[in-house]
Amino acid sequence: MKRILFVDDEPMVLTGLRRMLRGLRNEWDMTFLPSGEAALGELEDSPCDVIVSDMRMPGMDGVQLLTKIKKSHPNTVRIALSGHADMEMVLECIGATHQYLAKPCDAETVKATIDRACTLRDLLNDETLQSLVTEMGSLPSLPTLYTEVMEAVRDEKPLTDIGEIIGKDVAMTAKVLKVVNSAFFGLSRHVESPAQAAAILGIDAVRSLVLSAKVFSSVDTGAALDIEQLWDHSARVAALAKALAKDNGQPRKIIDYSQMAGMLHDIGRLVLASQFDDKYAQVLQLEKDSGRPNWECENEVFGQTHNEVGAYLLGLWGLPNPIVEAAAFHHAPARGAGETFSPLTAVYLANELSHAVRARTGLEDTSFDTEYLERVGLKPCQRWFDQAQEIMG
Repeated sequence: MKRILFVDDEPMVLTGLRRMLRGLRNEWDMTFLPSGEAALGELEDSPCDVIVSDMRMPGMDGVQLLTKIKKSHPNTVRIALSGHADMEMVLECIGATHQYLAKPCDAETVKATIDRACTLRDLLNDETLQSLVTEMGSLPSLPTLYTEVMEAVRDEKPLTDIGEIIGKDVAMTAKVLKVVNSAFFGLSRHVESPAQAAAILGIDAVRSLVLSAKVFSSVDTGAALDIEQLWDHSARVAALAKALAKDNGQPRKIIDYSQMAGMLHDIGRLVLASQFDDKYAQVLQLEKDSGRPNWECENEVFGQTHNEVGAYLLGLWGLPNPIVEAAAFHHAPARGAGETFSPLTAVYLANELSHAVRARTGLEDTSFDTEYLERVGLKPCQRWFDQAQEIMG
């Protein structure tokens, strides 16, 4: 039975949560606490699987509480529950939380969010994966420039200032401008500076590009992997995932997460190729000789795939759970815990469609997981393929 802590300084909110979740008493051992201090005291006596905390609390606020828990109990799933459902709050929470929920929130949403987060936690606690990661010399650290941009966003600095931060890195500036001026974004005029790119694209697109561009430019994969080709694929999947999320009427947060998840869905390939150059060359040769998907060949050589490795890294970096989930399950979306459209759905579809367009096959030849699509209320349609062809060029 999962042990769940709910923390909120408003007694009426705790009463409402207790009443709303009464039907889950046989599945969860639930404790309701009035402050961050009380939660830390509770955790000293007995750890928990999940903590769900309000953000705006007197004394120790939610970010401070979840940051402390991240250090002292790293395996605890940390979920923010707040009435301030704005992007600024999401950005403030990003390093301390696995997931973010906006008040008011129904019992099914709370349950689905906790189940999804625990699914990812169990994946990332896999002993084989941990052994593989232990063999690595080091894992890439979160790019400092991305952190600087995030701080600028929190401080509400103008987009021109954020563009100047990007301009500090020549290689990343070149990479961002290359993508911005490509067909991915469909701009009608040429963009000449990072400041101009930031002003045109908006902060969410820039944030995604900054993180992915810095990661791709800082990782050395030797001769095993074509980084430019992988970057091109990731950028196109990101653009298509964003378009599919928008086409399915998703809210802004899901659209933004879909784009960032698309940029980062194959980051595990970078990690494996940079840490195990010779072994990854074996993967590529096996893929070429057998015609099997790269993730199957990775599993044969490493005992794990880039899906789990990428999710592990993004989880360590504290990126939002929907982005981690998309990295983990973009080749097997049915393993995700969701029953509705999510960034995982967008990235899965975009990845499959991009490979289909590259192979010059039609929609009828694309091997979608139809059971998963039915589960999230979707059916393959020609419009998706037309969008993919337009973005893939």
